[in-house]
Amino acid sequence: MEKIYDVIVIGSGVAGMAVAHELATKKKIAVIENDLWGGTCPNRGCDPKKLLYAAVETKEAVTHLSGKGFSVNPQVHWPELMSFKESVINPMSLTSKKSLETAGIETVKGKAVFINENTIQVNKDTLTAEKIIIATGARPALLNIEGQEQLLTSADFLSLKEMPEKIIFIGGGYVAFELATIANAAGAEVHVVHHNDRPLKAFDLELVDELIQQLESKGVTFHYNLNTKSVVQTDDQFILTADNNESITADLVFCATGRTPNSEELNLEKAGVTVDKKGIKVNEYLQSSNEIIFACGDVVSKKVEKLTPVASFEGAYLANYLTGKTSEKITYPSIPTVIYSSPKLAQTGISTKQATEQKETYEVATIDATSWFSYRRVNEPVSKIKVITHRETGLLVGASCLNAKADEMINFLTLLINKKITTQETAQFIMAYPTHASDLSSIYK
Repeated sequence: MEKIYDVIVIGSGVAGMAVAHELATKKKIAVIENDLWGGTCPNRGCDPKKLLYAAVETKEAVTHLSGKGFSVNPQVHWPELMSFKESVINPMSLTSKKSLETAGIETVKGKAVFINENTIQVNKDTLTAEKIIIATGARPALLNIEGQEQLLTSADFLSLKEMPEKIIFIGGGYVAFELATIANAAGAEVHVVHHNDRPLKAFDLELVDELIQQLESKGVTFHYNLNTKSVVQTDDQFILTADNNESITADLVFCATGRTPNSEELNLEKAGVTVDKKGIKVNEYLQSSNEIIFACGDVVSKKVEKLTPVASFEGAYLANYLTGKTSEKITYPSIPTVIYSSPKLAQTGISTKQATEQKETYEVATIDATSWFSYRRVNEPVSKIKVITHRETGLLVGASCLNAKADEMINFLTLLINKKITTQETAQFIMAYPTHASDLSSIYK
């Protein structure tokens, strides 16, 4: 059967949902989904991860006050935690689908394959539209090694029924650090294997080193300069062997070495859409090499961070562009990035590395905020903040945070950067005290 729409959106993740909902009152829309409605974030990404991470936050908070009002040593009961996670997460896919249908959007379940430049086949139907938006996201990448089939992914971790005694994470990015943090808090012996000696390379080196020390003090073991050569099962365990023949044995091995854009099965060559190894190539209007096909979210080849709020931002931009609300190129504000480790590590705007390379333009200040009341009251062992200001204007242009509330603080700092709020204006804020927002005026001192 042939079906005709104004706009077809392939993928129901946050990017696809954002653009579809914005267009729903003005266009005839269809959203195609081949997996779980709502995409990675609510089903097997940000939301379940953050829910499990709540156990980390709670355990850390009590541990910090051990001997200062608490005498218990809190333990995570993994099956109970997973049951709670599933009670919250499992309904989300259906909720996402219903939200589309309530908005008058047609939902199509199946694999989308282009058969020409403006026609898609799904199951036995052919769908055409004036505009097509690809928002198929990305998936965990697996190392091309002997025993690749033994490797598990972040999605597998977020569905573990039992926490193993010993676990390996291959990778040095945010996924490896976050999952290692959760597993460690849940009582597992955790090993992180990285192919060089610089994990989290996009973040401030000093703060990364401090984070690693904190995780090591909790029992996480880091192995540097190990290129994984193979993962072989023996009885009920797995042996990871590196190219220098060093080996580690564990109950499970997880691969956290990046993500792969979901573009190869769309048959994009039939649509005249150009791709590279990072995803679909687009111009500054998120338009592909085929003028009627656009892309947004993690499937796009881009320099900005592939994050959930970035995908939503791009979806909203596309809706405005396609309805004529804007004719401007997409412009990204400063984007906060958070590692949900223990403690959390976050940054936004100009990085320390960029500022150091341009000393005549930027100034970097390091603040040990451990003595600030916000952190002393909960006996937090480490709290560091780095702020980067523009020498000529005095405006905040970048920041990094390492503490238990870095995710909240970085949002406040991002607001100061994006709104170009001056030191004097910040000093005039009246914030509830004592809160992390009330600490903002202290970052300039």
